[in-house]
Amino acid sequence: MSMKLTLQTQLLPDADQAAKLAATVERFNAAANWLAGLAFERKVSNKFVLQRLCYAELRKRFGLPADTAIRCIAQVVEAYKRDKDKRPEFREHAAVPFSMGKNIGFKGPDRVSISTLTGRVIVPFIMGKYQAERFGWSHGQCDLVLRRDGKWFLLVTVDAPDGTPVEPSGFIGVDLGVKDLATTDDGTTFKGDDVEACRRKYHRIRKTCQGRGTKSARRKLAKVREKEGRFKRNENHVIAKRVVEKAKGTGCAIGVEDLMGISTRTTVSKPQRSRMKGWAFFQLRRFISYKAMLAGVPVVPVDPRNTSRMCSECGHTEKANRKSRDEFECRHCGFTCCADRNAARNIRDRAERDWAVVGRPIVGVDDAGLGPRSRLLTSRLL
Repeated sequence: MSMKLTLQTQLLPDADQAAKLAATVERFNAAANWLAGLAFERKVSNKFVLQRLCYAELRKRFGLPADTAIRCIAQVVEAYKRDKDKRPEFREHAAVPFSMGKNIGFKGPDRVSISTLTGRVIVPFIMGKYQAERFGWSHGQCDLVLRRDGKWFLLVTVDAPDGTPVEPSGFIGVDLGVKDLATTDDGTTFKGDDVEACRRKYHRIRKTCQGRGTKSARRKLAKVREKEGRFKRNENHVIAKRVVEKAKGTGCAIGVEDLMGISTRTTVSKPQRSRMKGWAFFQLRRFISYKAMLAGVPVVPVDPRNTSRMCSECGHTEKANRKSRDEFECRHCGFTCCADRNAARNIRDRAERDWAVVGRPIVGVDDAGLGPRSRLLTSRLL
């Protein structure tokens, strides 16, 4: 078994190479916009039909290499299928896909050959330790990305082998929250104070810029959105990594909340609404899943209903058990505990029960209400 994983590498082109890459990206997206108009006008959502209709003219009009033209057609069809009532539009510098071995190829550990409108260019690249450890796996599609700050990146899809799952010796329950982003059943907490400070900071900037409506304000909003997104991803990666390492080190499986429909089932106070909407809980849940799969750690989703109201000692469930956001005191047996830890203990117990009853429900990244994702871990660089 394997899963798709996307590794981010930074390209270091010189001025001439950067100009050739930019010209290729711009031409590709111009061709995609022209092709999208035809596909929308003729209501063609089949890749092979669109290829028969437009391939020759596409290459003649835009001068794209053969395989790049094929990728352009596939890209347009994929975008059009998402919503056939809307004509797809491509930004001038939107990411461009390349097929491994045809119009892109790696030349050793630090150089890559990329096909452009005027021939191939060999560009040096760098990557971090995490990417380097996984770069030897079989490569699939690559996406060439020009970020708004002018930096070039190559997103390389690899087939990552899943770790061999083992019979767990126990379970770790993980409760996701707003104030404490994650709490485990042993009381380990991942505080959200820095996250809240960051959210408030960027909220103030957005509020100021949105009232202006100028081009500079819109550019500022885009930059703020990117910075906040990178901060969230980093925090979620750190939390997910520590949870999975803890489970791996103790030989435990991970019990997590099934988040499908959670926003319609729960209510929060007005001051907490922006905090609830301002954090990527689904992203954190997804990161835990894929890191656990790579490590061979089973993940069991559980129904989160009443986990914060049920006593993890006697099972008594009552709204009044939750004295406050942080305190839990059972009205039946008198058990007291941190409210989030009590919820994590309930999640742990439900995961252990479901594991025994259902029969090893090991969960992938697409499961537990997260929905299908064809590109699981591609960074949101655009």
